[in-house]
Amino acid sequence: MIQSMTGYGKATATFADKKINVEIKSLNSKAMDLSARIAPLYREKEIEIRNEVAKFLERGKIDLSLWIEKDTTESGTPINTAVFESYYNQIKQLADSMQIPVPADWFQVVLRMPDVMTKVEIQELSEEEWEVVHKVIIEAIEHLVDFRKQEGAALEKKFTEKINNIHQLLDSVTPYEKERVDKVKERIIDALEKTISVDYDKNRLEQELIYYIEKLDINEEKQRLANHLKYFMTTLESGNGQGKKLGFIAQEMGREINTMGSKSNHAEMQKIVVQMKDELEQIKEQVLNVM
Repeated sequence: MIQSMTGYGKATATFADKKINVEIKSLNSKAMDLSARIAPLYREKEIEIRNEVAKFLERGKIDLSLWIEKDTTESGTPINTAVFESYYNQIKQLADSMQIPVPADWFQVVLRMPDVMTKVEIQELSEEEWEVVHKVIIEAIEHLVDFRKQEGAALEKKFTEKINNIHQLLDSVTPYEKERVDKVKERIIDALEKTISVDYDKNRLEQELIYYIEKLDINEEKQRLANHLKYFMTTLESGNGQGKKLGFIAQEMGREINTMGSKSNHAEMQKIVVQMKDELEQIKEQVLNVM
């Protein structure tokens, strides 16, 4: 089954007093284009994270976010009592030595001094925590892949419908081909006899008509287009990672349809060609989303 390059995945886990969040989004792109926003504690693992994402997702414009939420029940930022006491003693000594009163709001003054309010942070990433983080990343990737598969199934259904439509349109060209040849002959003979009013060599005219009609023949284009349609479906059914190939096949289909249009020389056939082009354009637009 093919996969879409559009997807979304999210996973969370807890470790100690932290909630670890991973969110991954992807859009279509010709190659892997990964943008990662990683919490400072885990940045030492960025290369490993990037390799993991590339291994599973292969292509696409990927946006990965890895962040931490602290437990709201955690106590507030602690006061460094030793530093607080040191500042207080220094202020008191200065006040005594300079014979000035201690500030009335000395408590607020000391709290604003550097390093009085300390933050407890884990400076090193433990193996246990990284194991949890790694599992969360893999889980988010798996959710994104599942999303891509669902989108891929919808794309496959759409492609099948469009290819079948082109097949039917291609078959509908056949009844007009003989009619077209007869009209070309009639138009040329009518021009010679009525408009130009000249005598002509009928054998030579037949030879010229055969040459002219051969140039308008679209049997080869029809056969090649039918082969491309079949090849498209075979490639579609072969599985994931076929986006570029499907794009190339669609281009070849377009060439054959354009040539048929330039050779058709018949109003109804040209209408059918326009309809085929419309179906093909919808295929080309969606092929850009295929892995």
